[in-house]
Amino acid sequence: MESTRQNKIARLIQKELSNLFLDETRKTHGVILSVSECRVSPDLSYCTAYISVFPSERADEIVNNLTANVRTIRYDLGQRLRHQLRIIPELRFFKDGTLDYMQHIDELLKK
Repeated sequence: MESTRQNKIARLIQKELSNLFLDETRKTHGVILSVSECRVSPDLSYCTAYISVFPSERADEIVNNLTANVRTIRYDLGQRLRHQLRIIPELRFFKDGTLDYMQHIDELLKK
């Protein structure tokens, strides 16, 4: 069970990561990147971010790219959150399969 502090920090990190990715994806046309969920560990040292990518064919490529550049992303996040958080958690990125699952269910319902 997550504490209130974990939930607040997760929402704050989700909002700032979304803004950070929005600024970066304006440079690349044809890709929409959003942070669907963030989960923070109880000791606030790790943050797991679930990334939703449209078109979903490029999701693995984008998540691998984010994982390769995690140090730069954490630094940029630290610059944005330096007045709210003392220590910025380590980031881990995973692909969110919710959109793919929804499309699969829609296809099954159409049949």
